[in-house]
Amino acid sequence: MTQPSSLNGAVVDSVAATNAQVNAVAPAMAMGSLYQTIGNSVAMGAANAVYAQQQGWMTYQSTGVLGVTKLFSDNKS
Repeated sequence: MTQPSSLNGAVVDSVAATNAQVNAVAPAMAMGSLYQTIGNSVAMGAANAVYAQQQGWMTYQSTGVLGVTKLFSDNKS
């Protein structure tokens, strides 16, 4: 199988332009991905904080109800 001895200049220019474009866009794509990851992590942290606060409130409320119930019960054990 023989190789062509000359290349079309338009093809060479097209490939060079595509490579330059990919190299130019890569840092912006990486930063965009990083920002999305950071945003998602912050959102998950906020959601976890809200969940922990809700669970803490339920624990405090049930503890308070149990304490009041024991205070007012006739059985002092």
